[in-house]
Parts: sequence; C-alpha cells; structure tokens
Amino acid sequence: MRGSPSTQGEPSTSATVDDSYSADRVDDSQLFLSLPALNQAASYLAQTASFLTQCLPVPGYVGLSEEGQELVTLPPASAAGRLSVQTSSAESAGTNSSRSQAQAESVSGGSPSQENTGQMVPSHVFQNGASLFQGLVERARKTVRGSADDIGWLQQDQSLPTTEDGTARFLEILDSVRKNEHKLPDSVVYLLVPGLFSNHGPLYFVKTKAYFSKMGLACHIAKIHSESSVSKNAREINEYIEEIYWGSRKRVLLLGHSKGGVDSAAALSLYWPQLKDKVAGLVLAQSPYGGSPVASDILREGQLGDYVRLRKIMEILVSKVLKGDLQALEDLTYERRKEFLQQHPLPPEVPIVSFHTEASITPSVLTALSHVAHLELPIAADGNSTRIPVVMPLSAAMAACSQLLVARYGEKSDGLVTRKDAEVPGSVVVRPERKLDHAWMVYSSMKEEPGNQADTSQVCEALLTLLVEVAQKRRHDMAMKDE
Repeated sequence: MRGSPSTQGEPSTSATVDDSYSADRVDDSQLFLSLPALNQAASYLAQTASFLTQCLPVPGYVGLSEEGQELVTLPPASAAGRLSVQTSSAESAGTNSSRSQAQAESVSGGSPSQENTGQMVPSHVFQNGASLFQGLVERARKTVRGSADDIGWLQQDQSLPTTEDGTARFLEILDSVRKNEHKLPDSVVYLLVPGLFSNHGPLYFVKTKAYFSKMGLACHIAKIHSESSVSKNAREINEYIEEIYWGSRKRVLLLGHSKGGVDSAAALSLYWPQLKDKVAGLVLAQSPYGGSPVASDILREGQLGDYVRLRKIMEILVSKVLKGDLQALEDLTYERRKEFLQQHPLPPEVPIVSFHTEASITPSVLTALSHVAHLELPIAADGNSTRIPVVMPLSAAMAACSQLLVARYGEKSDGLVTRKDAEVPGSVVVRPERKLDHAWMVYSSMKEEPGNQADTSQVCEALLTLLVEVAQKRRHDMAMKDE
C-alpha cells in the first residue's frame, strides 16, 4: 500500500498575529471605566486594529515595487494557485524564462528559502494603517472618558494646601442673619463680581446690592464685560478695587459668582503686590476654580461637542450675538485652568471662602421660572410706566445639566460646576445640603422662598460675615506667629 504524501514541505497558510501587540492594544479598553458597556467594544476594536494592520492583504497589489521600496510579506488570501514572486530593488523585472523557472521550482517543491507564499507590499501601508486605527482607538477613548480624569484635580494634588470645613459656622451665622442679627462691618466696601452673561441679565446681583444698601453698607456691582477673557476681566477688577480704595480709603471685600469668582481670584494673583493692602478677602460662590466639565466637553478637541458642532454654535453665540470673546469659555476648561494656576497661584495670605451647592432634580423645578430682566412699556396716560417681567426656566436647564453630569461622570454639581472643582485649596469651604442650582444665587425665582429658608441676599451676607471672621482669625494667627 502506498503511503500518503508527506505534507512537511507544505507551507502554512494560517495568519498569525503578534500576541504582545494585541495585548497592549487590549489594555486600552481598560480606560473605558466610566461606561462599562463599552469595554467589549473597545477590546474588539483594539484587537481588530492589531489584526488588520498586520495580516490583511492588500487587494489588487501586483507584487512589484518601485526602486528602493522596502517590502513586507503578507499571508495569501487562499492556498490554491499560490505563486511565489521574488523581486529586488537592484534587479529589473524577470524574463519569461525566469518566470517559468520560478513556477517549476514552486510546483516541484523547491527549497523552503525560495517558497514565498505571501504577497509583497510596501511597509508604509502597515504604518499608515496602524496609525489610522490607533488614532480611532485613541479618539474613542478620549471621547468616552471626557473630563473624568480632570474633575477634582485640585483635590488630588498633594502639594496644594488642604481646605477647612466652615459649613457648621456658616449655618450658625445664617440663622443669626435670619433673626436680623447683622454683623457685617461698615469699615469695608463690598464689591460683587458677576459671572458669564451678566451684561445680558440686568437683574444680576441687583437684589443683593439693594439689600446691603438698606443696611447702610457701601456695596457695588463690578460692571465688567463678563464675556471677556479671565486676564482682561482681572485687569478691570484691579482698576475697580484701586478706584474704590482711593475714593473711600476703605479696604474691599469681594464676592464673585461663577466666572466672576475666577476673574476676582485672577486679579489677586496677577496684581497682589498692588492690592495686598486694599483687599480684605474673597468669597468664590459656585465658581469653577478648577475648571468646568461643561466648558471642556463643549470646546475641547475630541469631545462630544465636536460631533454636533457645539463649538461652532458657541462661537457664533458668544462672538456674533453677545459680542463677546470665546476665550471667556475657553479659560474655564481644565487645560486653561491648570495652566493659569501653575503660573499664577493665589497668594497664601489671602482669606478665601469657597461656596458650592447641588442642583435639585425634582419635578418641581420644571415649573420654576427665574426673573432675569424686565421690559418697560411706554408711559401710560396716568404717567406711570408698566414693567413686564422677563422670565426663563433656568432651574429646569440646570437640573438637566446636573442630571447629565451625574449620568456621565457620577459627580454632583449645581448644573454647571461640580462640587469638587469649586473648592479652592487652602480656603474655608461651605458645603450646604440645601439643593440650590447655579442661577439661584443671582436671579430670584418667581416663587416665594419657603418661610424656613434663607434667600439669596441673606446667604451672601452670611458668606461675607464668615469671610470677615476668617480674615480676623488669620490676622490673629499671624500676629501670634510673629511673637
């Protein structure tokens, strides 16, 4: 009986993949921790990228290269009709006889060194393909992770000073304020610094200013262009402080809301040598001191804003409609905040109070309307003008944004600023449990506040009273240290 023909000389047609390279690419899938459902998709994409960039034959390639082109062997698509093509950059295309000889050697089972069962393709094809798929994987990772690695970065930096919890003392002061026990001194001037879009909300801080004036306190609202960059607004705030100080010979206590707090802190960082004898302290209320995930997700490359052209929409809205500068929003991204704070940290001797809250997501906020402006109708026959309130559903918008941040990052926020990013290192932090959204501090609701709850003006008074106590305690500690 004749033995079966030996297959030892037959070349293998199986395609192999570099296991170490595939393992490295699979590790990328572990970065998708915030959305576990995408783990399998990320792993599949990484393995597919590795396999295709190493093993996929290039259809329609004839096997001949240009002079000086580096060649790489790919496995063939099938075992039938294999043809070994050997070529070199130093020799020209073979003659018909040489082709016949090559075919004969292939059929007769020539030496293994001459058996080439794959196609010859330029190596740059692999490099381009690998770069393409690696870029896709990296872009997917960046999009899914979003700002997850940036939220709370100030608290993770061990080199920064720790915060002190002042919530209990704040609540005590607030209770006294509601009982008409006012302790704010008239030896200082109070400067309220508004945040973004305050130029288009004429009632921004107006109620609080009137409240302070009734107590006989000197209070001003900084009329800055809120849609300008942080550095420009810092310069304007510095000029405000200089003007107030030289006009009254009184030091200034600042309370900045939202971006107004960031602008105020920047003014102290950039101009502290000129302001150290003119500023008594700063309150940052709901300010994205560390950055904002909303601003980052809209403006940062590779984020969700890229897919729905949110950046272009915001550029048109801020630059064309509001006549502002898109850099006002860019300065609130995590990259810009990290860069600025590394170059211009807050002076450690400045008394600071940080205040942050969490937005309510109950159904009642859907019916809440905020009074942001008013329209004056022409004077009637009786000589009196009629005012019509302009209202907006800001609470509903803040609740929606807050819900989105919880769903995507698991972080509590007031709708625009996460609680972690609002805490200034080295400050006394107020963390009330009461649900208050980002707009509550400056725009009054059309609904009356519950009888057992403080209003916005009382909260501002309590925050500034706490700041006065912090400044006094700091001066006392410094005096004791000098002795």
